[in-house]
Amino acid sequence: MTDKLTKTDAEWKETLGDLGFDVMRNHGTERPFTHDDFPDQPGQYRCAGCGEPLFVQDDKFDAGCGWPSFTRPASDGTIDESTDTRHGMRRTEVHCSRCDGHLGHVFPDGPAPTGLRYCINGVALRFEPDAK
Repeated sequence: MTDKLTKTDAEWKETLGDLGFDVMRNHGTERPFTHDDFPDQPGQYRCAGCGEPLFVQDDKFDAGCGWPSFTRPASDGTIDESTDTRHGMRRTEVHCSRCDGHLGHVFPDGPAPTGLRYCINGVALRFEPDAK
């Protein structure tokens, strides 16, 4: 991971747009099934806030929950976790370790090999296809 990235709220709003700012900086959630436009080709998913590589296409799966889901991060140290007790639930929140942007949550109900489901807001991701 590279050094921490910090910006003012105005800079984040310019980078992320209104929905991205609400999700990534205010711990919001986008509506389910609003990001089904990610391609199925080889590539990686980068943080919309800072460009850090977070997930790879090979670890993406359809969980049927309405948000992009992955079995693991692209590499160790790219995702940080914290306890989220908002909305009367206890969940594990995940954020980008470089810019602290809220990404979504991780649940212990995913497929093999990890048994984890990283349930991520699509607006928090930017897909980058592998070079040909």
